[in-house]
Amino acid sequence: MAAKKATRGAVVYARIREDIFQGTLLPAQRLRLVELAERFSVSQSVVREALTRLSEQGLVVATPQQGFSVVTVSLQDVDELTEARVEVETMVLRRSLERGDLKWEADVVAAHHHLAGMTAVLPDGTMNSEWFPVHEHFHQTLLRACGNARLLGVALSLRDAFTLYRRWSHPVGHDTGRDITGEHAAIAEAVLRRDADLAADLLARHIERTSQALRTVFAEDTGVPTTA
Repeated sequence: MAAKKATRGAVVYARIREDIFQGTLLPAQRLRLVELAERFSVSQSVVREALTRLSEQGLVVATPQQGFSVVTVSLQDVDELTEARVEVETMVLRRSLERGDLKWEADVVAAHHHLAGMTAVLPDGTMNSEWFPVHEHFHQTLLRACGNARLLGVALSLRDAFTLYRRWSHPVGHDTGRDITGEHAAIAEAVLRRDADLAADLLARHIERTSQALRTVFAEDTGVPTTA
């Protein structure tokens, strides 16, 4: 019985998590136990456990006397993370270009080929969840030849901290006209040409574009979409 409950909890957790990532559940939206329990045909205790787990990951906020809600966007956090990512990731990328060998170049080609072969946005307009780990692998591959585990660790931790904002740039930020495939192709080409200045500039603009999409739709004081 306990195993069955755990399985149901895992399913509910995964579904709510994906709904947050897809923007189906909007920033600051209340998450009512009764409604979610009815939707997933589970008990409220199962829903509560799933929401508690999501709150531990920073995707849901638990407020005394008010219950659970989707986390809001902090534009200050977006700006600070963006600035930090641009500074650190471009520096680490430059180190990779200086120190990367032919094996690394081959890994970059393979990672980009895999990414370019996937569809980021599905026909129904939602983001393809399977695209994101492939996308992350491509960016991590660009940085892995830097030769400094400390710098690489900082860069990857900043990327992890930006995960939710990255996921929200399309469904919540409405950045639907972006040529994300072209951006990745240009970065990969500059890297393979060992053009450090161009590669760093393209990566910086790539990072900034994601943040700008969120800035345009969020109210500064609430972190809630102005179109909600």
